[in-house]
Amino acid sequence: MHNRIRLLTLATLAAVFSLSVATVSGKARPAALVLVTPSATAAPTMSASSAIDPSNFVSTIDNPYFSLKPGTTYIYEGKTEKGNEHVEVIVRSETKISMGVKCVVVEDTVTIDGKVEEGTLDWYAQDKQGNVWYFGEDTREYQDGKVVSTKGTWEAGVNGARPGYAMKAVSAIGDVYRQEYYRGEAEDMAAVINLSGTASVPAGTYTNVLVISEWNALVNPLVFEHKYYAKGVGLTLIKAINGGFELKLVEIRHQ
Repeated sequence: MHNRIRLLTLATLAAVFSLSVATVSGKARPAALVLVTPSATAAPTMSASSAIDPSNFVSTIDNPYFSLKPGTTYIYEGKTEKGNEHVEVIVRSETKISMGVKCVVVEDTVTIDGKVEEGTLDWYAQDKQGNVWYFGEDTREYQDGKVVSTKGTWEAGVNGARPGYAMKAVSAIGDVYRQEYYRGEAEDMAAVINLSGTASVPAGTYTNVLVISEWNALVNPLVFEHKYYAKGVGLTLIKAINGGFELKLVEIRHQ
């Protein structure tokens, strides 16, 4: 789901972030300050991401906000400018080795009005500290049933690409980090903007939701989306504030 970006103007986002405040050592710091110059938003522990230690990773992903249990399917639906969107995210039983780390494979299929528009295989792994890392994706865009683009495909450790955080073990308002880095191809960023949000979707109503804003650093002007993560559930809602687009969790299926 990392490559699904919806329009949100930078001015609107700045206004939203100006209301979010991170408190450090008793002093208030506006979270918006770290967003005005995206080129300066270096990834946290970037040196660690370029020298991944496979022994520091575990075999299961059980971060409470980003748990990936094989056999689980998440279904999302919403109406976009293109039509009715249906997304199925399947945690597969197979794994992939990237930079010596065994990653969980997640299949993400997007259909618009019943026609497949995009299919992606994402690779994730969790370290012993509880951080979930994103190691790459194999993505394909379709038109009339045929693959028309694989732009955005990347793998950590290949051609200088580096993994990033899909979900941190502990989040704090004002945290800014890379989710992926393959220069010129995949440069998604994220910022934590709320720790106590609410999401009401067909699958249920969730409180104390972690809200993360994401953007693609390669797009100019910048565009943003907000993602709502519920503890013990995962991603429940994707929202573009200005356009009114929302992709909502409809159902979770367990094999």
